[in-house]
Amino acid sequence: MKILAESSSTRTEWALVDGATVVEHAFTTGLNPYFQSRREISHSIRLELPEAFFKRRWEHVYFYGAGCANTEKCKIMESSLVAQFKTPVTVKSDLLGAARGLLVRKPGLACILGTGSNSCLYDGHDIVKNVPALGYVLGDEGSGAFLGKRMIADMLKGIAPRELTQAFFEKYAVTPNVLLDTVYTNALPSRSLSKYSEFLGENLSYEYCRELIYGAFKAFFDRNIAAYDYHDQPISFVGSVCCRYEEILRRAAADFGARIEKITRYSMPGIVEYHAGPGLE
Repeated sequence: MKILAESSSTRTEWALVDGATVVEHAFTTGLNPYFQSRREISHSIRLELPEAFFKRRWEHVYFYGAGCANTEKCKIMESSLVAQFKTPVTVKSDLLGAARGLLVRKPGLACILGTGSNSCLYDGHDIVKNVPALGYVLGDEGSGAFLGKRMIADMLKGIAPRELTQAFFEKYAVTPNVLLDTVYTNALPSRSLSKYSEFLGENLSYEYCRELIYGAFKAFFDRNIAAYDYHDQPISFVGSVCCRYEEILRRAAADFGARIEKITRYSMPGIVEYHAGPGLE
C-alpha cells in the first residue's frame, strides 16, 4: 500500500491506496516548503491527518507539492515526510502531479489554475517543457493569487467600482492597512490573496469582475501557453479557479485559438490511476 498526496499552497489531498483502490482519503491545509519550515510541515501533517495514515510503514509515499520544483525545497519536504511516516518518500512538483492527474500516461499540455498557476508539456511520464510560473509576485497569471492581487490593487487605487469596493471592505471587515499587511508581512500571502479573490466570483454581475478575470486568463495564455505548440493538441486544466470560472476561461481560450479538452477540480483520481500502473521510478 502507498500514500499519495497532492498539495497546493491552500489544500493537501491525501489517499492511502492499495493498487487502484483508495482505502483512506483526507484533506489537510496546504504545505509549501517556500513558506513553511520542516517543523511546521511535520506539525501540520501529524495534527491534521487521520490516524489511519500512521498505522504502519507503507510501501512508499509519493508527494506532489507546490514549491517542490527544486532539490533544496524537495529535501525539506522529504525530511518532514520521512520523519512522520518512516517510509521511503518521493517528492515531485505539483505540476507533475497535475499532468499525471489530468493525462495519466497520455502526452499533452497540462495546466494548473488554482491558488497559483503553471503549465507544461508532458510526455506521458515526465515534464519535457515548462514556462516558469515565477510565483504570485512575478507570475502566476490567471491564478487566485493573481486575481486577488489585481482586485485589491484596483480597490486601493480607486479603479474598481466604488460600490463594489465598499461591499468588499464591509464583507471582510478589513482596512487598507490590513490588506497591505496581508501581502507584505503574511507568511502565506498567496493563500490570503486567493481567498479574497473569491469575492469576484460572488459579483459576476459587475462587468469589472468579469473583465478582470478574462484579462487574467488572457495573460495566462499570452505569457505561458504561447510558448508551446498548442495548435496541435488540446489543453487540460486542474484547480479551483479554472472550475469556478470555466465559462470565462473557455471564452479566453477560444479567443486565443486554443482548444480545451478537460477542466477538473482535483488531480487525485488520475494520480491514483497513474500509480496503479507499471514502470514507476
